[in-house]
Amino acid sequence: MTLSAPSSPPDRVDIVFPLAGTLVPRDHGYALFGALARVLGDLHGASWLAVHPLGGIPRPDGLLALHPRRGSLQLRVVPAEIPRVLALAGKALDVDGYRVHVGVSRVYPLRPAEALTARMVVIKGFQEPEPFAEAVKRQLDALGVMASIEVGRRRIVTIAGDKVVGFGTTLRGLSEEGSLVVQRAGIGGRQRMGCGVFGPVGREARA
Repeated sequence: MTLSAPSSPPDRVDIVFPLAGTLVPRDHGYALFGALARVLGDLHGASWLAVHPLGGIPRPDGLLALHPRRGSLQLRVVPAEIPRVLALAGKALDVDGYRVHVGVSRVYPLRPAEALTARMVVIKGFQEPEPFAEAVKRQLDALGVMASIEVGRRRIVTIAGDKVVGFGTTLRGLSEEGSLVVQRAGIGGRQRMGCGVFGPVGREARA
């Protein structure tokens, strides 16, 4: 029996909205998803959407201080859904009681990079580094992508009151096509809540 080649995931782009605000919770993935859904409508099962975690400076009180000049909300979407998410411009988002204001977006194509990283990757049932790395490799194999896998620190995200364990993850030695495939498909679950979304190592904020 001949095995078919892995199907390529659909194309995606990053839409970057400048974000005006000062503080959000460090553990903000679920709250941010809820805030987006209150503007955009029901997003459960929206496989066309992934949400980058917000960037900023972690504080000891459990909050994240957003970058005052280059804070941004970054969404990864299939191109057909761009008109839907443009409705976020000009809106205020309530992220677990902390308000941020969304500016006018810019659209960026995904660009290949030899090394990609995600702040947190969640794969259900894998909470220890070595089995987790093996699970990541299986997902890469299913995508037809070769890379070396570096498992970083253990992280926890709260989703609907449940604590979910994941790991920072870096992939190196990617081909140009493999890099684009990983960025389009992501790794693991909870991608609408900031998990499993990969970008080039060392990439500067775009907004």
